[in-house]
Amino acid sequence: MVTEAVTTMDASGLKAIGAGLAVGLTGIASALAEKDIGSAAIGAMAENESLFGKGLILTVIPETIVIFGLVVALLIR
Repeated sequence: MVTEAVTTMDASGLKAIGAGLAVGLTGIASALAEKDIGSAAIGAMAENESLFGKGLILTVIPETIVIFGLVVALLIR
């Protein structure tokens, strides 16, 4: 006797996958953006030390994307 496995899509499981994707993908995108911005900021500060504040602010801006991803994940939940 062969029994077939019935697979169903559980709504809470799909919500968890969506929340994980929201945080994970925004984290990856933020890391890639921060890598490029950080290296450019360090190069600019090596030439002109007065650019430290601007470099710091520009380095922190991509991290707001992760915060938006976290908010979306909490709203999905």
